[in-house]
Amino acid sequence: MMPFLYFPEDKSEYIPAIISLTIFMIAAGVVMYLIYKKSKKDEKSFNERYNDQLNNNSDQEKNPL
Repeated sequence: MMPFLYFPEDKSEYIPAIISLTIFMIAAGVVMYLIYKKSKKDEKSFNERYNDQLNNNSDQEKNPL
């Protein structure tokens, strides 16, 4: 019966896996940073664009006529 897990005797076979894992982890970190940066930029532009409307709505809710 063939074992389900393969653990090589020569540990140098792990080196390509570690290198590719490191590359993908760094790439994932960079992508998350770029998404975070874009999100903050979009939030700032949204607040600049709709700040007056948001303030008017909150004032009307506080002081209904």
